[in-house]
Amino acid sequence: MTLIMVAITGTATVVVRDPVRQTVVAGFFGLALTLMLFAYGAPDVALSELVVATVAVPVMVLLALAKLRDRQKNEGS
Repeated sequence: MTLIMVAITGTATVVVRDPVRQTVVAGFFGLALTLMLFAYGAPDVALSELVVATVAVPVMVLLALAKLRDRQKNEGS
């Protein structure tokens, strides 16, 4: 079941083209990987995956996208 979730969320990450939505879907992909790692008996790796792929990276990407959009808005004015 967890492998199917990883396959679906991984495919969805590639299919989605909007950067903000892709970041959110990538966060769900990280969550699916976390669940898979817990299921296969690697809780230490799963916790690291949870923090990095589900929280830290999406937040950093969303902040970078917001800054880029703000910069583009200021240049257009």
